[in-house]
Amino acid sequence: MEMDVERLIEQVVAGLGFELVDFETSPKGRLMRVFIDIERGITVDDCAAVSNQLTRVFEVENVDYDRLEISSPGLDRPLKKAADFERFVGSDVQVRLRMPIGNQRNFIGVLEGFVDGVVRLRTEKGEVAFPIDEVEKARLVPKF
Repeated sequence: MEMDVERLIEQVVAGLGFELVDFETSPKGRLMRVFIDIERGITVDDCAAVSNQLTRVFEVENVDYDRLEISSPGLDRPLKKAADFERFVGSDVQVRLRMPIGNQRNFIGVLEGFVDGVVRLRTEKGEVAFPIDEVEKARLVPKF
């Protein structure tokens, strides 16, 4: 059921010209959080438009929920898809791996590249590379 809802959300969001960055639900599925993005950045009006459209679609599709939240992914945007890693080459990122390399699971550095499913990261200790499938969590690190 959750995968169908996510696919439905992705269709609606893409149809409105936005990218679905992430989708979360509370344990009982009563709260849905939808994170959207667009190249120019997200405005409050964008969130309202997506919220209104999703509310109508959920009513037609009988999607049961109590609360819907729409927001931007923030400055520390998560990187989830291959396209995210390609788009943000050159950015500072924080990556947590499923299994450690040596004795390290957490890395912070500059995303050097993403080719053939392999993420390359330049850290203070040198370059590391790992398959995207080994990434548990990745986020941009904002510069202030």
